[in-house]
Amino acid sequence: MEYASFLRRHIEQVVSLTDEEFALLLPFYKPLMVAKKQLLIESGDTVQAEFLVVQGCLKAFMHDEDGRQHIIQFAIENWWISDYPAYAQQSSGDMCVQALEPCFVLELSAADKETVCNLVPKMYIFHGRKAFGGYVALQRRVLSMMKSSPKEKYELLLQQYPALFQRVSKTMIAHYLGVSRETLSRLERK
Repeated sequence: MEYASFLRRHIEQVVSLTDEEFALLLPFYKPLMVAKKQLLIESGDTVQAEFLVVQGCLKAFMHDEDGRQHIIQFAIENWWISDYPAYAQQSSGDMCVQALEPCFVLELSAADKETVCNLVPKMYIFHGRKAFGGYVALQRRVLSMMKSSPKEKYELLLQQYPALFQRVSKTMIAHYLGVSRETLSRLERK
């Protein structure tokens, strides 16, 4: 799969690059094919990388003490995914990241990210804006979980990411919204 042009377009949505700059950073983004249901990160792993989705759909999730699954994030094309608290600390994490369909991702280790930013300083801006955008999205999700009814959460997700409903199961949507599968079925009928 041709990923260099994808990566360049992705980066240039935020910062422009010369051909020389792009040639310097390209080798640090490692292409990786991921099979459906394959785990990129397992709970307890030391998390050393984040992943840019070129093609496919993944989820970040954890299990609570009762064994219930809680989906923290979905990631489709052009999105980044990892267990970010563990990634930031280069420590063992609580989350898993799993492919929901065959995926093609670009892996970027924390060490390589630092090298890329040192080689091409404007990449600090790129990664900073991506991180800030992710933080904003997460905070909006937390606020929505705290103040919105299940129906409002469902409608917001459907409005923002309608394609997700074609790619993931209803059970996973329910886990993401923090509702039971039965509640989700009732919301869909309304």
